[in-house]
Amino acid sequence: MERSSMEKEEPLLLNEVAAEETRQVLGRFHSSSVAEGDIQPIRNVGNFVNEFWIESKKLWYLAGPAIFTSICQYSLGAVTQLLAGHVGTIELAAISIENSVIAGFSFGVMLGMGSALETLCGQAYGAGQLDMLGVYMQRSWVILNATALLLCLLYVFAAPILKAIGQAEGIADAAGTFAIWMIPQLFAYSMNFPIAKFLQAQSKMIAMAVISTVALLLHTFFSWLLMLKLRWGMAGAAVVLNGSWWFIVVAQLVYIFSGTCGRAWSGFSWKAFQSLWGFVKLSLASAVMLCLEVWYYMALILFAGYLKNPEISVDALSICTNILGWAAMVAIGSNAATSVRVANELGAGHPRTAKFSVVVVVITSLMLGILLSLVLIVERKQYPSAFTNSEEVKKLVYKLTPLLAISIVVNNVQPVLSGVAIGAGWQAAVAYVNIGCYYLFGIPLGLILGYMLDMGVQGIWYGMLGGTLLQTFILFWMTYRTNWNKEASVAEDRIRMWGGDLRQDEEKQ
Repeated sequence: MERSSMEKEEPLLLNEVAAEETRQVLGRFHSSSVAEGDIQPIRNVGNFVNEFWIESKKLWYLAGPAIFTSICQYSLGAVTQLLAGHVGTIELAAISIENSVIAGFSFGVMLGMGSALETLCGQAYGAGQLDMLGVYMQRSWVILNATALLLCLLYVFAAPILKAIGQAEGIADAAGTFAIWMIPQLFAYSMNFPIAKFLQAQSKMIAMAVISTVALLLHTFFSWLLMLKLRWGMAGAAVVLNGSWWFIVVAQLVYIFSGTCGRAWSGFSWKAFQSLWGFVKLSLASAVMLCLEVWYYMALILFAGYLKNPEISVDALSICTNILGWAAMVAIGSNAATSVRVANELGAGHPRTAKFSVVVVVITSLMLGILLSLVLIVERKQYPSAFTNSEEVKKLVYKLTPLLAISIVVNNVQPVLSGVAIGAGWQAAVAYVNIGCYYLFGIPLGLILGYMLDMGVQGIWYGMLGGTLLQTFILFWMTYRTNWNKEASVAEDRIRMWGGDLRQDEEKQ
């Protein structure tokens, strides 16, 4: 049976091109000599420092805009929560629950499903099939918007769902009302994440950073104006947060439609509605591992709502997770830059440089994590005042700061190791690691410490941090013990098995 025309456009065709490149790279891996242009063996400290500086400049050229974009977009919700703390404790708790649980759940699903484009658009761009980038983005829009329609039920019934799982009635009612107001943000997610992967594949990071910066500045001003100055409270928060996310979407679409992407965007196509099921499966597979991590930290906020005096616990923990999220954006941006550097150097036949770039980003992320932690420790009596006026919340944040500092250090390194594992094709293995470390070890330990041993929110966090530390150690051990030549051979076999016959497809075209 002959393949349909649409099947010829799918990633199977692109993977065969990648297979040939992989075979060429393998030949260089197994060569005993250092490839031309590759990093030479490092023999002394001076040589290491020099190569570290050279690689750092290359990484930060990519990581800078990626980190800045991530921080700006994450800060939209964080600024809203910060100002909500000056409106009232119930408002802060309600917005924190909606932002961390309802929107956090949806964010994980949407971001994970949209991440399927990271592979597809990257392969299409590398293979020179630029026309397919726009089709893939549109196909992802169809799937993510359909998913958003289903997730609307979560927003509409947020209040009874939160009550059913034991949240305090006052917090659940306020969070449920705010969730209904935030439905437009859900559809902004479904549009934004495919756009982001589409632009990242073409290294158009500066445009994304500029748009996100403008959005954050406008968001901060109008949030202050509507929430505090005009006293609109949660209603003002919803208006501005929805508007800010849709500003990002519309601005990026104007940038794309203006012709700046060339052949990558040739207009809307009916091909977006074809071969959807295969795309759905790929999108769901990409979502599983990411969601396991996003929901893990969402559970931290959720369990805090079951403690005595839940408003204070949720408020304090939401402040800490806000800061933790800001710090995590640095690691996520660095991880994205590392993926580009590794792919570029392997494609150029420079395996030593590719490995060295991983070393550089791990060391850099660790140093940044330590620096941020020291700042928090030094300012632990002052910074809570920026988030809340409640003295009880400030005292609890002060007690949680040492845990927050440790978490920042760990979470600055963990995403890099996860990225290395994913790049090696260990998605299924890492998913099992996440389930074991997070849900079978971290959460039960946190519940035992928090409830049975009456350690409160600190006990819950001790358990969650224990799960993250265990996962980090396992990923480090997997990376350390890996035979990379063997993994490259496995990757070549996998690509050949799923890649199809390129020459046969070209003849049929």
